[in-house]
Amino acid sequence: MSDHSHELLNFETRAIHAGNTADPLTGAVVPPIYQVSTYKQDGVGGLRGGYEYSRSANPTRTALEENLAALEGGRRGLAFASGLAAEDCLLRTLLVPGDHVVIPNDAYGGTFRLFAKVVARWGVEWSVADTSDPAAVRAAMNDRTKIIWVETPSNPLLGITDIAAVADVARSAGAKLVVDNTFASPYLQQPLALGADVVVHSLTKYMGGHSDVVGGALVTADAALGDELAYHQNAMGAVAGPFDSWIVLRGIKTLAVRMDRHSRNAARVAEMLTRHRKVTKVLYPGLPEHPGHEIAAKQMKDFGGMISFQVAGGEEAAVAVCNRAQLFTLGESLGGVESLIEHPGRMTHASVAGSLLEVPGDLVRLSVGIENVDDLIADLTQALG
Repeated sequence: MSDHSHELLNFETRAIHAGNTADPLTGAVVPPIYQVSTYKQDGVGGLRGGYEYSRSANPTRTALEENLAALEGGRRGLAFASGLAAEDCLLRTLLVPGDHVVIPNDAYGGTFRLFAKVVARWGVEWSVADTSDPAAVRAAMNDRTKIIWVETPSNPLLGITDIAAVADVARSAGAKLVVDNTFASPYLQQPLALGADVVVHSLTKYMGGHSDVVGGALVTADAALGDELAYHQNAMGAVAGPFDSWIVLRGIKTLAVRMDRHSRNAARVAEMLTRHRKVTKVLYPGLPEHPGHEIAAKQMKDFGGMISFQVAGGEEAAVAVCNRAQLFTLGESLGGVESLIEHPGRMTHASVAGSLLEVPGDLVRLSVGIENVDDLIADLTQALG
């Protein structure tokens, strides 16, 4: 495929073919794993395909990065060793001491920890805002604001932010809008098309899809920003390895069919939870009563596989539900083919305890997998008691 021919193809086709050119030596239809650190040069500076050292570039990682850019409709994709490595590179590229960032009042605990415990130490300030309210975002900004950070759907409260509206707020102030698209995946949502400047992914989750790899990504709308990030990616070195890149590429090929199944199963599970006597609140953007339902329906293809809910009886009751689940595996992370259950307050979001991002103690988070949904509902029913 040419560099731009993928733009004419539908998503499912791009997921399989973008970056996945047949090996020129053997015709292998799957890109090889270039498990190599360095490359023979044809004379000093005579690089073959631009490859000299695998921190700087590796053909397997290049295939993944081209695929990521094609799926998000971006100009440049970059693959990292983890989602937080991607975030760290982005922040250190865009920010200098004295700059300010607006972060959401509901965000992944690791993202909050990066801002509060790492980035703050070199003089970057941050404020918290309810990003579902563009006016609240605007009020949290100041003349030093360089980034507005958004998760939509958010983790773990499944909040929805109007990406286009917040993009207008960012643009009017000369700030960059960064959207963590991990929960939705590019199959369900395209933030760059809605005005975002950068998309962040934990490739560990839906993109890999099988709980067997850790990775992260950045995709930019602007080629120059992509080049700047690539410089820092090389300078800082937290790159995705070739085998991990290959695993993510393999997972992406089934992303569309998996997300369809995740979404269908989650809709059924959410509907069951709304009727259960021990569930006090269900947080799922596919429910008409969800405050962000209309915006989610406008900017998403479907509503995804993540659900959070609150239970009667408080924190101990929520922990007991997690412990009684059998088919839902008790574990952190999300987005794999198998269903997971966790207690955010004591697990993924323990780092936000005591902050403005603290999550309710009675909250349970589900990553609804692609198993038979009747089996999933039966397991949750027995876990709730």
